[in-house]
Amino acid sequence: MITGIAHSCYIVKDLASSIDFYQKLGLTPAFDFLHESGERFGVYLHAGGRNFIELFIDEPTEITGKPSYSHLCLEVDDIHTTVADLRAKGIEVSDPTMGCDNSWQAWVADPDGNRIELHHYTPESWQTPWLR
Repeated sequence: MITGIAHSCYIVKDLASSIDFYQKLGLTPAFDFLHESGERFGVYLHAGGRNFIELFIDEPTEITGKPSYSHLCLEVDDIHTTVADLRAKGIEVSDPTMGCDNSWQAWVADPDGNRIELHHYTPESWQTPWLR
């Protein structure tokens, strides 16, 4: 069952400038996404309650197929049950996988192809210290 919007994800050209902008709006950096080399390529910003904005650095252009909007993420209470329920309704959904942030995820697309992530927090999820 969907319990709320977990995060909205955006592709940004300049990660530092975008972080600065969202901090001025009152959001707090929660954690970074790092390549194995240690280079930061993304960030999670806490927007209050159980809500986040996710930013990843890249070139947001329609020409390359990378719009600035990446996906909507909906929080679910049980990823495996939710996936089974959606499949029973004839909705195509990916198998659940554990993300690098220690949260379960599965993916669907709406009729227009807009990607929707289904997100299930675990006690080990990087988001857990921020959840209220």
